[in-house]
Amino acid sequence: MRNYTKVLKIAPAFLLAGTMLHAQTTDSVKTADIEQVVLIGYGKQKKEDLTGSIASITAKDFNGGSTSADQLIQGKAPGVTVTGNGGNPGAGSTIRIRGGASLTASNDPLIVIDGIPMDFGGVSGASNALALINPNDIESFSVLKDASSAAIYGNRASNGVILITTKKGSSGRLKVNFTTTASVSTKMGNLDVLTADEFRAFVMENASQNYINKLGNANTNWQDLIYQEAWGTDNNVAISGGIKKLPYRLSLGYNEQNGIVKTNEFRRTSVGLNLTPKLFDNHLSITANVKGSMTENRFPAGVIGAAQYFDPTQPIYDYSANGNLVNNYFEWWLPNSDGTPSQNINVNATRNPLGSLYGRRDVSTVFRGIGSLQLDYKFHFLPDLHWNVNGGYDYQKGTGAVTEYPGYAGMIASNNVSTRRDYTQEKTNKLLDTYLNYVKDITAINTKVDLMAGYSYQNFHDLVPSATTFFGNATKPPVTSNNYEGKLTLLGFYGRAIFTIADKYIVNGSIRRDASSRFYNGTDDLTNVWGTFPAVSVAWKVKNESFLKEVNAISDLKLRAGWGETGQQEIGGYYLSFPSYNISESTAQYGFGDSFYFMYRPTQYNPNLTWETTRTVNAGIDYGFWNNRISGSIDWFRKNTVDLLANVGVPAGEFSNRNNKNIGEMETDGIEFLINVTPVKRENFTWDFTFNAAHYNPKIISFSDQIQEGYIIPTGGISGGVGNNVQGHSVGYTPSSFYVYQQVYDTNGKPLDGVYVDRNGDGKITAQGDKYFYKSTTPDATFGFSTKFVYKNWDFSTSLRAVIGNYVYNNFASQSNVQSIATNEYLQNISSTTANYGFATPQYWSDAFVEDASFLRMDNLSLGYNFGDIFGGSSNLKVYGMAQNVFVVTDYSGVDPEIFGNIDNGFYQRPKVYSLGLNFQF
Repeated sequence: MRNYTKVLKIAPAFLLAGTMLHAQTTDSVKTADIEQVVLIGYGKQKKEDLTGSIASITAKDFNGGSTSADQLIQGKAPGVTVTGNGGNPGAGSTIRIRGGASLTASNDPLIVIDGIPMDFGGVSGASNALALINPNDIESFSVLKDASSAAIYGNRASNGVILITTKKGSSGRLKVNFTTTASVSTKMGNLDVLTADEFRAFVMENASQNYINKLGNANTNWQDLIYQEAWGTDNNVAISGGIKKLPYRLSLGYNEQNGIVKTNEFRRTSVGLNLTPKLFDNHLSITANVKGSMTENRFPAGVIGAAQYFDPTQPIYDYSANGNLVNNYFEWWLPNSDGTPSQNINVNATRNPLGSLYGRRDVSTVFRGIGSLQLDYKFHFLPDLHWNVNGGYDYQKGTGAVTEYPGYAGMIASNNVSTRRDYTQEKTNKLLDTYLNYVKDITAINTKVDLMAGYSYQNFHDLVPSATTFFGNATKPPVTSNNYEGKLTLLGFYGRAIFTIADKYIVNGSIRRDASSRFYNGTDDLTNVWGTFPAVSVAWKVKNESFLKEVNAISDLKLRAGWGETGQQEIGGYYLSFPSYNISESTAQYGFGDSFYFMYRPTQYNPNLTWETTRTVNAGIDYGFWNNRISGSIDWFRKNTVDLLANVGVPAGEFSNRNNKNIGEMETDGIEFLINVTPVKRENFTWDFTFNAAHYNPKIISFSDQIQEGYIIPTGGISGGVGNNVQGHSVGYTPSSFYVYQQVYDTNGKPLDGVYVDRNGDGKITAQGDKYFYKSTTPDATFGFSTKFVYKNWDFSTSLRAVIGNYVYNNFASQSNVQSIATNEYLQNISSTTANYGFATPQYWSDAFVEDASFLRMDNLSLGYNFGDIFGGSSNLKVYGMAQNVFVVTDYSGVDPEIFGNIDNGFYQRPKVYSLGLNFQF
């Protein structure tokens, strides 16, 4: 979204951003409208004229201290959830708009940065593609939530669209903006496991003498040992101004953040340049954007789970035997026949967490460059007609290496020599968009006409050279993998017409016809390749009717309704619909005599694969009272997805036991609520707050007759056993519902070991007859709240989120049992919760481990002081302190209740972050 405002000489304290306000001077009641213009996809529209469900979030709404673009909007819009995939610096987030619309295809929204639709996938060496973009360069977001607003992006808009606009320069004098922040991050806490003394007592009570003899004398808190206080800094400078008729903005940024897990590091260096000249008497507007970044990462070994499991009675180091390990870290070794440790590592045992951290080095460097050139020409002979051409190029290259040092426990199987695996990936995204736009006020019929028609071409190229593993032993040849190269081409023709009649009635219609090479089956029949996505919406500006114009208490009242279809084609690889062959991996060669040969293997494909389509109905009301001191919106929606894309099991005889198919139908309905309030607005003091809430209820309606009745698509993989899943998709249920047994409890509320409810009453407990769908990853409701106080030069703000009906499967607890403490010749700690249960053996499918993880989280708390113009001229200095992830209120027994996918197994917890910064402008 982009803000275009009339220039008003009004004290900034009188401006409540984010809504159309009326500013009031202290002398007299002077009212001026601030027109907010919102990007709608291939154009813009006044917010008051929107017919679809669009959330606009500008810089003043952003969450401070964010290292990634997705974190800026967390909790800021109803129906938009942003769930961090982990607390490590630069970690990705999973964004869902109204819960998504698919099963095993992508549920990610389409992200468009300065007019360039992004690649849905990431790149090797980066855990979050959006972390490659400096959030300080972002001006605003427009979130297109319903199909009537998103259908103009037809082919990839089923899960909504997020339009990101970066900051631009302006004509005038040179301006410099410098921001620096220093921060320290700490852990939220430790998972509740048995202490060393509790573990000793538990083992002596429940294990044999052989395992009692393995107990050590130490009292080691392994979780404390892997965590650290992590320091970070974020520095940004932006230079803007105008050289004659060339407005510019140049930005430089450097962000460095250590993770709270030792050895975890993240560094990002970024540069951005924006030029916005106008030529030919302002008939030609040029917008040139170039953004580049280099991100360096060091990823920690997977030690969070190991720190929870490792025997707390053992010391960190063991110098008595097996001194060949790095720094002599204690590890579990298989015993000799006389009971003494051998030189053979116990491959089943948990690894020493510190030995894993320092015995393995996983680093990457990722380069990303995004360039776009947009030309908008207003025809001299017909100024109401514009021709817009937008060319874009997005380049990503990730390189990395994983080194395991001699003696690292995982290396014993490789003759105790070092290994290094080098990898790289290169991706490009090319775009050409062009459209004609005609806008005309026809006074004779009191109607404004906005017509647009265009063409889009986008090509994605993915190149993954062989990843080679080298060994420190020269006699051992390197191991290589296959090269991979993939291409995807998308074509689109689109058009839109908007009619605004008497500034009261608005009709918006659009249509897009798209083609995807993903559905090309190698024949002349292109039926499945092309998809058509229409949409229509209307709005009635009730406030502009004569019977409400003079009602001063009502400042805004608009009714909206829309219907539309959007498409989905993001599933699996690029070549899904036509026959092809891949060369076998080096581990699957064909032996003939003394030689081994690579073979070509047929790949699984489906020539009938086609678009997944989502039809959405949306109805909404926008309201405002008392000069918009109270404003907001209410939306109801229903989404119906047909031809669901899913990866499902197939009968024997095909090349694989699974294939991608169009299998069925899913429906989601929901409601969203938003309110903005300014309780106090004075010359020296203002207070405003925003509250939003959303509820949605997805359900699988049917599977096609290709799928047998009662079929369950398994999902939700867990640790423990092989190929175990605790979630599933099935007709009549919410997607990703937990598929478990109903636990039986004694009179004291303690779960009985291996005792479950016989739900079908056949006298025996079986998976087919007695497992049931219990809860899901879809919460009952989500809430967001933010407030800001401004008193003279002081400002204070905070933001909170709540999720009700959030259920998480505690995988760590489900793996903890009496059997697991002493098995396979090593000891292993367990969850305090499960120790109280006393399960003798694993009970992975007990619903006792599906815990209520509803929570209230304070995301952000900040206090700032503006010193104003302390150096003369037009300078400004502001200092501020900030805390992030301030507290979480929850009954969940794990450390962090907010986990995407809702399966907790060694989750990298979100840190508490305390920051001090300053912003200097001149």
